[in-house]
Formats: sequence, structure tokens, C-alpha cells
Amino acid sequence: MNSAGSPLNIPLIDCRQQDARQLIDSLRGKLGIRGDIVSEAGRQRTIELFGEALSPQQVVERICGDVRSKGLPAVLDYGARLDRRSLTAAELRVSTEEFRDARRRARPEYLRVIERVAENIREFQSALLPQDVVVRRSTPHGGTIDLGQRYRPLRRIGICVPGGAAAYPSTLLMTAVPAQVAGVKEIAVIVPPTPFGGFNSDLLAACDVLGVHEVYRTGGAQGVAALAYGTEGTARVDKIVGPGNLFVALAKRWVFGEVDIDSIAGPSEVVLLADETANAEFVASDLISQAEHSPGSGVLMTWHAPLVEQVRQALERQLSVLERGDLARSSLEEYGALILTRSEAEATELTDLFAPEHLHISTREPRQTLERVQNAGAIFLGHQTPVALGDYVAGPSHVLPTGGTARFANGLCATDFLKRSSLIAYDAAALRDAADDLRLLAQTEGLTAHAASVDIRLAEGR
Repeated sequence: MNSAGSPLNIPLIDCRQQDARQLIDSLRGKLGIRGDIVSEAGRQRTIELFGEALSPQQVVERICGDVRSKGLPAVLDYGARLDRRSLTAAELRVSTEEFRDARRRARPEYLRVIERVAENIREFQSALLPQDVVVRRSTPHGGTIDLGQRYRPLRRIGICVPGGAAAYPSTLLMTAVPAQVAGVKEIAVIVPPTPFGGFNSDLLAACDVLGVHEVYRTGGAQGVAALAYGTEGTARVDKIVGPGNLFVALAKRWVFGEVDIDSIAGPSEVVLLADETANAEFVASDLISQAEHSPGSGVLMTWHAPLVEQVRQALERQLSVLERGDLARSSLEEYGALILTRSEAEATELTDLFAPEHLHISTREPRQTLERVQNAGAIFLGHQTPVALGDYVAGPSHVLPTGGTARFANGLCATDFLKRSSLIAYDAAALRDAADDLRLLAQTEGLTAHAASVDIRLAEGR
């Protein structure tokens, strides 16, 4: 627990006197993925392992290159060196017996929760699936054109499940179930070889409930590389999803193009938009819930002046009794803020500038406030909708855009596991009607063989 000490040193910004944009820009810089900043302890560890001071990005490139060229031996070697867990090739993959044993030892109520949450996710994600589309149209001289869009699931995907400081069956649920709803047949999971990861009984029991039985005890950049390139006995995947630490994020960025990825995830973050109807204790609890990821960001935006001090006091009270209060306190001091704006319009403008992963609108009319907001990964409406509902049980995936990427990126969903192909079918009369337009465009671009591919068919049809 967090013991009483110095007051919470969270930044306070009054927009009537200061410009909050500079603080938001600063937070965005800290929460983004740069890949060139490392602590002194991390630098020494890198020198110890690699014989020279490499940046995190250089470390990732070295590891991914070794896995690509050397395969499974490199994965096992880096697991021993980085995770300090020496495994054999046979121990790397979780066995059928281990899944069965984990499920036997799991609490019955825990298994029931996994099943209920999985059903919540399935119900929501199934509603998102598109249908194949065919549009038929006629041309002026009696031709027929069929235009369509076909959707097919990816054949094989990989999932990164964290396992350093805590176990995350919720991440397994929020990634594997949407993929299953899309129809993906092969799902490979990587998870660090830790008590919270590949040796965590609750996580393995959840895998068994979901029918996910290809799980490898490897994490970090070496695990991402193994998914992207394949190793002995393990086929490469088509897409990699799921969160992880800096090295996982940088490795996903490095292998993108070889495979697809969902996003390059940074620390968790939440913005609270709140008015005079908000409960300060509720607001504080939501800020702390993301900060306890450590690192994690929590920012209050309000135009009701008394709420700022009320939330600050509530944060002090709650941080002093929570198990991870010290970690959350450090995160809020480094990555948090309490911002008093001049109006609701200014608060929503600043929120759009921040483009948060999570946005909680705690106002009298949250849907009206929502109309002013463009950028957010997941939006939680009303005083009784804590962000934790989205993290665990609601149905939309909790894998969301971070680091300001909610300006253009989306949260993970079942449609992200579908490959879309266009379908085009012309008959001879339709081809003849399109020929002049196609020929002119092809000649304009100097690609005369394109026009010739039409002309040869028209000549055959005479």
C-alpha cells in the first residue's frame, strides 16, 4: 500500500492563465514510441548482453535479424539471456497436458467468467461482420457488369499477451475471440516465460476454454520475430496483434510489411471530460485505473473549477490505500494532469488534440458532449460507466490506439481479421462500352499495353 507522504505532485493547469497545449504536447512526446531513450540501468544491461551500447531500436533489429537467420536456436538463446529462463524446444510450446491440468485446477467461478465474457465479446463482434456485396449494373448498349466485394478470414494470426508484472487473460479474450468470430482457423499466442505469463495457470486455463492451444513461452522482440518469420515447426503468421512493452512495440513496427500488425501500442491513457455533475471519487478512480498500469496516463478536463481540487483530494485518499498506489502515483505525476478549461468547447478541443486511447465523458448530457469530440479510441458515457468495463467485460476489444494515433487509427475488432477482395466481371458488350474511356486513360498515361488488352478482345469479338 502507499503510505502517507508528500502531496500528490500532479500538474495543475488553469486555462484562464496558462496554455494547456504545451503540456499536452509534452505528454504526447513522453507517451509516444520513439525507441531511442533508455535508462542507465537499461544501457548497462544492453552492454552486458550485446557488448555495446545499443538503442532499443538497434536491439530489436539485432534480435529480429538473428531470429530470421538462425530460427528457433536464436529464440531459445534470447529467451535464456533476456528472460533468464532456459527452455528446451519441447518446453517452449505449452503441452496438451498442461492446458488440461490448468483447467482442472482453475476455480469454477473463474472459468464461468471467462465463458460469459467470451460470449459478450462474440455477440458484439459478430454484429460488426460485413456481408459479401455484389452490385449489377447495365451499360448503354446492353452490357452487364458485376462488381463485388468479398471478405475472407486471415488464415493464421499471432497474438502477443503480456506477462511481466501481471497476468492478462483479458488480453487473450479481447484478441482471440474477435479473430475467432472473423473465422480465423489458426491462432498462435506468445507470452513471456514468467509466472504471470507462460507458466500462469489461470491464463492457460483461459486458453483451454477458448480452444486456443498453440501457445509459446517466448516474449519480447524474439517472440514477435518468431511469429513474423516462422521457425522450425512453427509457420509464420499473416498478422500480429496485442500489446507489449517497448521492445514488443518496436519489433512489431520492424516486421510490419512482412506481416500486418494492429498498431504500435504505447502506455495506457484516459481523458476524463467532467462537469459539475461528476462525482470526484468516481473521476479519481478512473484516472488511477489507467495510471496503475505504470506507465499510464490520466488527464482530467473540466470547466467546473471546484472539481479540480475535489479530484486532487480524492486521488490522495485513494492512492493511499490501493495496492498499486505508489505505481499509480508516480504515473500520474509523470504522465497525468488536472486541467481547468474556460468552457466545455475548450475541453473538447483539447481532448481532440490529445486524442486519447480511452475517453470517459462524465457530464449531465454525455451524448451531447460526445457530439463535440472526434478523436478517441474507446468512449465511455455517463457516471456509471467506468473504463474498466471496456477493459474486461463489455464486448468491444480493449486493444486500442495510443500515443495520439486515435486521430486516424481504430480499436481492434473482428473486421481487422478479414481480407477484403474486389470482384469485377464484364461481359463483351460491357467491355465494348468501356473501351473508349479506358483507351484514352491508358494512352494519357503511356501504358499502351493496357489499351491493347482491350482491343485484342474487341477484335476477337467481331
